[in-house]
Amino acid sequence: MEILKRILTWLAVMAALTIVAVGIWYMLSMGSLSTASLKWLQFVQTLGTFAIPPLMCAWWWSGDYRPLRWLGLDRRPNGKVAVLAILIMVCAIPGINLLADLNGRLELPESLDFIEHFLRQQEDEAAALTKRFLEADHFGIILINMGLLAVLPALAEELSFRGTLQQVLGNRHTAIWITAFVFSAIHMQFYGFVPRMLMGALFGYVFVWTGNLWIPMLMHFVNNSLAVLSFYLFDNGTDTNYADTIGAGTTWWLGVLSIMLSIGLILLLRQRAGQK
Repeated sequence: MEILKRILTWLAVMAALTIVAVGIWYMLSMGSLSTASLKWLQFVQTLGTFAIPPLMCAWWWSGDYRPLRWLGLDRRPNGKVAVLAILIMVCAIPGINLLADLNGRLELPESLDFIEHFLRQQEDEAAALTKRFLEADHFGIILINMGLLAVLPALAEELSFRGTLQQVLGNRHTAIWITAFVFSAIHMQFYGFVPRMLMGALFGYVFVWTGNLWIPMLMHFVNNSLAVLSFYLFDNGTDTNYADTIGAGTTWWLGVLSIMLSIGLILLLRQRAGQK
């Protein structure tokens, strides 16, 4: 009963602050759908939906009004574990691409064609919006995009999912996978659902092993920042980001090798995290 009460409290705060954030944006922008205005919407909505509610709830639930301790943010991360976490995310790129490619090949039965059409349309619209956000004509915009699409989501989403939902559910295997499922579903991108869920589960296990939320935040940031940087390095104004093809298609063997290497590094991280 206590778990349900806390989840409902978190969702209520999240809903209220999301409405406030969107309301503030609308009053200041008058509902403009320009790229700059949508970036401001992304900023205030991320704060209102994912960043502030966990901090408020942790302050209430901690008992001693020390939200950072409750969230697992009160200690500096182990340096060796942090380096391993970065290596895992870098090495996992071809494996993530392979899983995303396989996920993208999934087809629903003919009777559900209308659902598949809707899902692919949503995917295309999300990709188009992301590309619109990433377009930049000077270095300052690139830094803003890194903050908006890499730094802020890494901090805010880990506060909400691993820091709050997973802990409320009990930090057990079931809690990790339920949280990973919700984490992937909330992105509303069906054809990237599987790799994102597995990534969420990885973040969840790393949080349990280390007891430190900074490490999943770091891993999340590395993943997002590599995606942002690859756009500027490899896109070149085309419709295909070639960094996303490494490990997929004819280079599937790189994806398999990447997954095997990543598993080895994950096991090593678990061992290091258990050492005092």
